[in-house]
Amino acid sequence: MTETIPAERRRWSVNWPQYTPADITPPELLPAALARHVPDWAEAAATPADVTDWDRRRSAALVPYALDAKGWPLHPHGRTGRTGRNLGRWGENAAADPIVVAGTGQDRRVLLITRDDNHEEAIPGGMVDPGETAPAALVRELREETGIDLSGHRPVILGRVVVDDWRNSDHAWVASTSALYLLPATVTAVAADDALDANWWSFGSLDQLDAEITAAGRTLYTAHRPLLRRALDHLDHP
Repeated sequence: MTETIPAERRRWSVNWPQYTPADITPPELLPAALARHVPDWAEAAATPADVTDWDRRRSAALVPYALDAKGWPLHPHGRTGRTGRNLGRWGENAAADPIVVAGTGQDRRVLLITRDDNHEEAIPGGMVDPGETAPAALVRELREETGIDLSGHRPVILGRVVVDDWRNSDHAWVASTSALYLLPATVTAVAADDALDANWWSFGSLDQLDAEITAAGRTLYTAHRPLLRRALDHLDHP
């Protein structure tokens, strides 16, 4: 998502007076709209200056980040080419991404949903609710989007990383806890909540997954490629 920013200018320590990021704030999150109504998925702060608990947020962050001279949060990976907020919170927005894999060898499959926002094939995850833990969010999101309850399973935590989400900006971004659930065989998945569809796909390699999804006339969600690659690395090189 940062491909429009030259690599040598992404770091915040690099001076770039001409930097003019595009504001991606949707109408419902503009200050005038928030003054009238705050969506149930968003915080009321019109700007990061209206947030009062940066110390707590930073101490709880999955990925460390700094504040600028104004006290605004800075994307951990540097400039994105976008400003404003198209997410629920300023700064880090914690997500949980359960990667469910069934079978072994040639029969290995991965569970993906079709997202309702961009109609792409993705891991059945979502945002961690306020006061919720990442393990609880992993189970909840999977159950809500596919009907599969893996509350009795202990997953392998693959990582806690910033996700290259299309909604990321310089001051608001997504960081995910990804976890691998292993099942002996596929189970029935029924799409619900934010999912338009739920299917099991061949998962011998990322190329194989790509080819199968493309052959079906669909597209793999770019932001989840690194998470799926990490799952494959763990499976193939435990």
